[in-house]
Amino acid sequence: MASFPRDQFDDLPNDVDRVGAHRTPRKRGRGWVAFGWAVLATAVLVVAGLFALSMFDSRFELPLFPEQTETPTETPTVIETAEPVTDPASLDPAFLQGITISVLNGTATEGLSNQAADQIAAAGWPDPSRASASATDETVTYVYYPTAEYEGVARGIAQLIGAADVRMSDAFPTATITVVLGADYAPPAAG
Repeated sequence: MASFPRDQFDDLPNDVDRVGAHRTPRKRGRGWVAFGWAVLATAVLVVAGLFALSMFDSRFELPLFPEQTETPTETPTVIETAEPVTDPASLDPAFLQGITISVLNGTATEGLSNQAADQIAAAGWPDPSRASASATDETVTYVYYPTAEYEGVARGIAQLIGAADVRMSDAFPTATITVVLGADYAPPAAG
């Protein structure tokens, strides 16, 4: 091994207890300064990335200064409805003959579909088929029809039995007019 001549650094005073590299203690708050710089750099990179994305993808918008627009006022939509057909005799006999009616009991009350079907048949409409609906917890009575040409018939039957409303639907393909009775249906008084 090589030997070096002694110099002034080989002689240490006895009152010094330090060994190795000597650093001063860290100043208080230096960790927060580094954290602040990291947050600032992250924010700058995110903003730059979003801006670049908005430049390359036309579907991405970065509204830094949103435009002030007036709130549009809603205009009421007028929905034209057909007049209720209350007298089946006023219809073309061929059209009337093509109408099939189904009454479904959507409640737990037994025989309700028979009462409503009898009420419809007594008014001159074709004798409806009667059955229970798949659900027995219906609260509102509705009359369903498949196309616009049957809306007047549906409205007339709804008016006859006191249904809440009519709805165009293809959910019931077995009949032209389908009545689903709900808990609000009030059968006519026996007389």
